[in-house]
Amino acid sequence: MQVIIGIGGVTNGGKTTLTNRLMQALPNCSVVHQDDFFKPQDEIVVEDGFKQYDVISALDMDAMMNTINAWKKNPIKFERSHGINTLDARTIEDSEEKDSAIHILIVEGFLLYTYRPLIDVFDYRFFLSIPYEECKKRRSSRNYTVPDPPGLFDGHVWPMYVKHKKVMEDLQIDVVQLNGTRSREELFNHVYGFIQNSLEELMKMLS
Repeated sequence: MQVIIGIGGVTNGGKTTLTNRLMQALPNCSVVHQDDFFKPQDEIVVEDGFKQYDVISALDMDAMMNTINAWKKNPIKFERSHGINTLDARTIEDSEEKDSAIHILIVEGFLLYTYRPLIDVFDYRFFLSIPYEECKKRRSSRNYTVPDPPGLFDGHVWPMYVKHKKVMEDLQIDVVQLNGTRSREELFNHVYGFIQNSLEELMKMLS
């Protein structure tokens, strides 16, 4: 059985931290990070003096969807190629034997719920939010490979977050809202519990 979970939301909202905890706790769990699919710097459009990183066109979404589809086609092969020890060690990759184990893919990123092909792959969607001031404080304390130029947060990052959040709401995407100011432990326990309960219900329906 395959389950795909989205962990989306605001920059510096705790997405990666939560994703890493879930990956360690959930069985046969792989992760795809949206940040791994940024286009080269020279392909990022400049508007109003800022490189437009916080828009869907800055990402190679075809490559991202291909990666997700590779997992869907063969999660065990995907897990092994990414160094994940599956609980089911039997070699099912090339056999016609049905794999009855649960395989989970977490997709983590800041723009998960405005791109329809991606929206449609998720079984469960989570969205982390934090207030403007907290977000700005966290962002300023992070060290990025390409440092933020002065004014980027107020001139591009936050406005794009607000814009894309509204698009998500206008599309009426079914997401579980998460308060990113809660402790890491609280967030993990809440999401892990939700996923465990949902998987149990799913297994009952399938049995």
